[in-house]
Amino acid sequence: MKKTALTVLLALCMTPLAAIAQVGVVVHVAPPAPVVEHYGPAPHPGWVWQPGYHVWDGNRYVWHAGIWVAPPHPGAVWVAHRWVHKNGGYVLVEGHWR
Repeated sequence: MKKTALTVLLALCMTPLAAIAQVGVVVHVAPPAPVVEHYGPAPHPGWVWQPGYHVWDGNRYVWHAGIWVAPPHPGAVWVAHRWVHKNGGYVLVEGHWR
């Protein structure tokens, strides 16, 4: 009974946090153009380049460099991070595997 009550309480507490995390930060300054990265050949067969992107640190945009990564499964496609115009500013849409 205690475990069930604790699980329900934890789920109720986490729900608002998950909703807040999905909203994201609205930045009222347009992001700069992406940095052109020269990344060369993949270090291992099948690895995928995840391009860099700008992140907002609270005061300015900072470049987060791209990296080579192993896909989670064969045929996985990386959808890159991107900034979208929304809510009167710009919101970062996180990259993800498809």
